[in-house]
This record gives sequence, structure tokens and C-alpha cells, in this order.
Amino acid sequence: MTDKPDPDTPEGDRIAKVLSRAGVASRREAERMIEAGRVSVNGRKISSPALNVTATDKITVDGAPVGAAEPARLWLYHKPTGLVTTNSDEKGRKTVFDVLPADMPRVMSIGRLDLNSEGLLLLTNDGGIKRKLELPSTGWLRRYRVRVNGRPTEEMLEPLRRGIVAEGEPFQPMEVTLDRQQGANAWLTVGLREGKNREIRRAMDEIGVSVNRLIRVSYGPFQLGELKAGAVEEVRRKVLRDQLGIELQDPSGTATAKPKSVKHVSRRKPGGFGGAGQPAKGKPKPRR
Repeated sequence: MTDKPDPDTPEGDRIAKVLSRAGVASRREAERMIEAGRVSVNGRKISSPALNVTATDKITVDGAPVGAAEPARLWLYHKPTGLVTTNSDEKGRKTVFDVLPADMPRVMSIGRLDLNSEGLLLLTNDGGIKRKLELPSTGWLRRYRVRVNGRPTEEMLEPLRRGIVAEGEPFQPMEVTLDRQQGANAWLTVGLREGKNREIRRAMDEIGVSVNRLIRVSYGPFQLGELKAGAVEEVRRKVLRDQLGIELQDPSGTATAKPKSVKHVSRRKPGGFGGAGQPAKGKPKPRR
């Protein structure tokens, strides 16, 4: 016996999902655009996102036709300090999206790094990839280099490894390595899998040391490597396919098309993990 399609289930996908895959906006933003009366389907303005559309429907936003879905892509971005990871900021602070190269398509961040944190931030034009990589069930380890003011001992760090409660909120066990003491500061390597708001900073406060520098160096298999602060680099399609298990197609239907290159943004080079850094020598090593 085979299952038959439910005749009451409409064909196609929800309009907000289609707009997101076409690179117009995130699903939430698309829903707001619809409620504001900016979206039309087959010449009729719609006011509710509870609508399924197919490839035969003609969609416009602010009168401009919406093209076919863009191929899914992923970028590594070295976020400097002083930028917020949001599309707009109520305090008028500069966002990571304000400084990306002009030839970048519309992208979304996978997770966040706060204003004073730096390092690897993943960017994508695909809502499906974003949700997949943010799910706790994905379980990818995020590693950070953390400089703290204080003299942490192995005994002090043990509660972090068991799972600490900070400000009444439980955190999952962290992987913590004490790398070295450098004067009044110490360098740690911290790995975690859930990434709650300001988790590392709050956890360190709980054991009596304060974070004064925090650099994300990896997110699952994706590495910051020698990528300069403010620069972006696209992940190759083969790597995405291998790591995410997603068959990626370019507009012509070829899964192995070479990704479009993205220009680097000229910004300061970070000072390294232990103090003032030296200029990088040679070409950066390829990252996955």
C-alpha cells in the first residue's frame, strides 16, 4: 500500500520560505514585508504569509519581480570587535552587514558574536543552512581562545567542565584548557556546543575571573585559520556537500560549479592570541 498525497494539503512552499530562498529576506523579515503590503502574487497584493506558492506563480516585492532561488552558499567571516551581529541596531552602532563587500549577496549570520567578541562568524544566503547549523542537535563544537584577567587554576576550572550554573541559568559542560599565564592575564581554550547569550563571559565571572578578549577560532569543521580581521572567504561547494550532506546546485544545475570569489575588506590585522602580532607571511592556508 502506498501513501497518497493529502488533497487538502496545498502545493508549493510558504511564500516567506520562497522569499528567503530567493535571497530577498529572512523568513521573519519576509513575513513583516507581507504584512506591510509590499508583496504581490500574480498581481494581487497579499497581507498574510499563510499562502503557498509554486514555480508558476509570479511574485513581486515593491513592484520588482522575484527571481528563482539562489544556490545555497556559505562564507567564513573574521568579525572584528566593535560590530554588532544584527541587521540593524537601535543604538545606531555599526553592524557586520554594514562593512561586508558590496558584491556580497544578502546574507544571514549563523549564530552571533557580541560587540566585544571577534573571530569566526559563518554567513549564509540560505535559511535552511542557517537553521541546520544553529540546531543544538547538530552538536558542532565551537572553539574559542579566551584571555581572562586573573590567575585561574585547574581546581577553579573544574566546575566549567562539569557544567556550571551562572545567574541561575545552567550551562552544559565545557572543554577548558589552561594554556598559559601571562602576567596578570591567562589564556584559555574553551569549547562549547550550545552557545547561550554571553555564555563564556558569564561562566568565567562565576569562577572569579573576567574575560578581556574572546576570539572564536572554529565552528564545527570550519576554521578561522589565517583569515584577516574584516575579511570574508567563501566555502567551496564540495566542502559544503561533504560537511553538511547537502547537494548544492548552481543556477545551471551543476553541483560542482566553482564559487564566485569575494573581495577582502582592508582592515587591521588582529594582534594575535598573546599580545602584539606580526604581519602574516605568505599566502593564507586554505580552510575547509
